[in-house]
Amino acid sequence: METQNTENGQIEVWTPEKVAKALDAGEIALIDVRTPQEYMFEHVAGAMLLPMAFFRTDRLPSQEGKRVVFYCGSSMRSGKMAEKALAEGFGPVAHMKDGFAGWKAAKLPYTGTDMATGAPKEVTP
Repeated sequence: METQNTENGQIEVWTPEKVAKALDAGEIALIDVRTPQEYMFEHVAGAMLLPMAFFRTDRLPSQEGKRVVFYCGSSMRSGKMAEKALAEGFGPVAHMKDGFAGWKAAKLPYTGTDMATGAPKEVTP
């Protein structure tokens, strides 16, 4: 597993495949830090939305029994939010390598939008 060193400690960098396996096993709380519009259009099923613009470390779920893993579109915003969480005493934390783009590149299932109806639909690449 990769790590990023920050002045406040290490951030784990998980592959999309590792995130998918841990999410399926109920071992993590997956936090999407993208905008509500991005989340509504497509997201990892089961991810909770906590947009970067409204991010508050004190609103994160407890890590008791589960690791918190952040993701965004490319891993830039999620890395910043993981660093912010560490700086505010919340840890250990992880974020997903290459973000949602990496998730899709790994051909993992997600919730998208049916463009004909606007309704959510499961996408299995």
